[in-house]
Amino acid sequence: MTTDLDFAVAAYTEDGVWTVTPLVLRGEPDLSAVVSGLRRYPGEAGVLGMISVDEDFFILIRLDGGRARFLISDVTAATEWPLAKQVVDELDIPLVDDDDEQVPAGDLTIVADLGMSAMDLGALCDDIDLLPEEMLEEVADVLGFGNQFHEAIEAIG
Repeated sequence: MTTDLDFAVAAYTEDGVWTVTPLVLRGEPDLSAVVSGLRRYPGEAGVLGMISVDEDFFILIRLDGGRARFLISDVTAATEWPLAKQVVDELDIPLVDDDDEQVPAGDLTIVADLGMSAMDLGALCDDIDLLPEEMLEEVADVLGFGNQFHEAIEAIG
């Protein structure tokens, strides 16, 4: 199945001010291409990649000091979506059955130093009533760039 992105954005700080900008991804999204694209951006606290796929799941990527950290909101998405499988492969965890419970995988502390605890991020991922866009919007709000996030998503259309 080809990956149908709802959106992909990069968020970073310069002089303490958050900037959120759409990521331009051509063709089928590839994790290494996304990470390479994120490396172009500066950031005092690294750069965050925020990707929503087909209103099904989200991926958070954080580049900090050359190190990439990942969180996927639903590990079972790897059975259907190539980009999700690439994240699961990068995390070096086994594939789960599509029938398994939807749980996040990866680094729940990915934004803890920026203001959202692992417990809060895990609880957010467990809220099955929220769409991935709404979950990422909550992350952006807590981290202090909700308005910039919303404007970037609106610009994507």
